Amino acid sequence: MQKVLTYIFTRVLGSYINTISYINPNKAQRLAYKFFSEPREGRLAKDKLPAILEEADAEMITHNECIFQLYTWEGNDKRILLVHGWESNASRWEDFIPYLKKEGYTIIALDAPAHGLSSGREFNIPRYAAFIDIVVKRFQPNFMVGHSLGGATSLYYQSHYKNSCIKKMVVLGAPSDLSVLLSNYKKLLRLNANVAKLLNKYFLDTFNIKSEEFSGSLFASTIKIPALLAHDKDDEVVSYTEGQKIAKAWNSATFVTTNGLGHSMHDDVLYTTICNFLKAK
Repeated sequence: MQKVLTYIFTRVLGSYINTISYINPNKAQRLAYKFFSEPREGRLAKDKLPAILEEADAEMITHNECIFQLYTWEGNDKRILLVHGWESNASRWEDFIPYLKKEGYTIIALDAPAHGLSSGREFNIPRYAAFIDIVVKRFQPNFMVGHSLGGATSLYYQSHYKNSCIKKMVVLGAPSDLSVLLSNYKKLLRLNANVAKLLNKYFLDTFNIKSEEFSGSLFASTIKIPALLAHDKDDEVVSYTEGQKIAKAWNSATFVTTNGLGHSMHDDVLYTTICNFLKAK
């Protein structure tokens, strides 16, 4: 029933946006971007936090008009930053954190804009990267691990901010091209060419981003530090070919293909592989 309701909603919404794009293009543009950028899942309630987050030292950090949630599990002087993806939150690392604790790392995780306990309704990579930069400057992490859009944001961050304290990166199940994300979104809502142009114009006017040039593979090509890139062949959310694009461009990355893990990529073998990569000389 939920799939049927979702199908009906997307078709009705898409038809509405298509229609008003000829009557009121500004409104159509705002609506198209709104439903592209506003997550519908991933929020948390302060009084119902997952147990793994209750174990951490938690604090709220203010940045301009935004407030974001930060969690720290204290360990040794080796620090690792965990960056979650779309419609998720810091608790997505629950299965991975025990492996990092075993290695003794100090673990830092944050809730992205409009996720977990962080403020806002809109998610975008440049804003997420600005949050990450505050955390990186404060904690000087040695390692960064990102999943899905968190992985894409990690690529964007290190490509644009080039922070020298980060010595190794791990990117899991990340999309590469904004143009592909937009294409999938347009297909889902069956948006017409007029709305497509309005969306591209919004990214250009608001973020100075040309969708065809906003690419994880392009970002990765500028990163020189050692990296582990992993993608699952059975990923139904982000195509395996997206991971291949990034791997082809990222000369300093080792590409690991997994099977049967889907998009979440929770796996004992993979987590052990990541830990071995991080501690290797």
